[in-house]
Amino acid sequence: MQPPDELMTQVFLPSMRQLVAARLRSQGLSQNRISSLLGITQASVSIYLSSDRKKTYAGLSTLGVAGPDADRYASQLSTALAKGPTDGVRALAGIWTGLLGNGSVCDAHRRLHPSLAGCDFCIVEYGRRGGEKEAAVAEVAEAVRVLEGSKYFAEVMPEVSVNIACAAGDAATPSDVVAVPGRIVKVKGRAKAMLPPEAGASVHMARMLLLARSRQPELRACINLRFDRRMEGVLRRAGLRTFPISGVPRSGVDDPTFSAFERKLRTSRGRFDAVIDEGGGGTEPNLYLFARGARDVAELAIRLAGEYSAS
Repeated sequence: MQPPDELMTQVFLPSMRQLVAARLRSQGLSQNRISSLLGITQASVSIYLSSDRKKTYAGLSTLGVAGPDADRYASQLSTALAKGPTDGVRALAGIWTGLLGNGSVCDAHRRLHPSLAGCDFCIVEYGRRGGEKEAAVAEVAEAVRVLEGSKYFAEVMPEVSVNIACAAGDAATPSDVVAVPGRIVKVKGRAKAMLPPEAGASVHMARMLLLARSRQPELRACINLRFDRRMEGVLRRAGLRTFPISGVPRSGVDDPTFSAFERKLRTSRGRFDAVIDEGGGGTEPNLYLFARGARDVAELAIRLAGEYSAS
């Protein structure tokens, strides 16, 4: 067996570590801080910073990665690492699988293992996933424009802000779910996305959506909104099927809303359009709406916002 992963560990990963180390150093970070972010020793960081980057760019070019693309990837990874190690891994995996899917790595892999001359597995497998994620990104971007254009939507935005998530294809993990990095916030009384949507941007929203899909596979999108007694009346008048998860324990649980949703699904039957977390213990109540697509859930949210404003 000769998977392309050896090219990742031998060429791509050390090359990106060097470029990311250089970028972080230019931002004023110490070698110790860089070593902590990259998960390597300070001595390794020192070697990366003193090494000739021309050879690094040349090595990446054998994988079909041009200099400007390498710098762009280093920028993405630096931003992701600033959020946390999991975000860094997610960003690295996304970049690598993208290269596998578009065939960039194929020539280098076939040179290393000529017996794989007829192999097209990565293009078929990862290319399909990439196309599905691109479609989901476009879908969420359109839904965000709908939300940003509404004069009522800001009224139903919770203090923790809003996110909208959409599953790409047969999504199985949070990295297969597209959302908005940094969430959607209020700016001068209107909704405004902080950044363009991307895959893996919200682990919490992705987990809520994937769990809902385990009961109702047709659901592909969700959004979180304000929940209060006024919204409760709006939901009732709209005839939406709700799934309350009140009494959520808040201490010692990484994601209490998801955990409560998961527990209740094990013992409850029936279908739902919305999950209600009534909050408590310093946590704001939230409503999670679900629909078959990102635009569908955005339009439903705006309809509820209009009714909320008028009530």
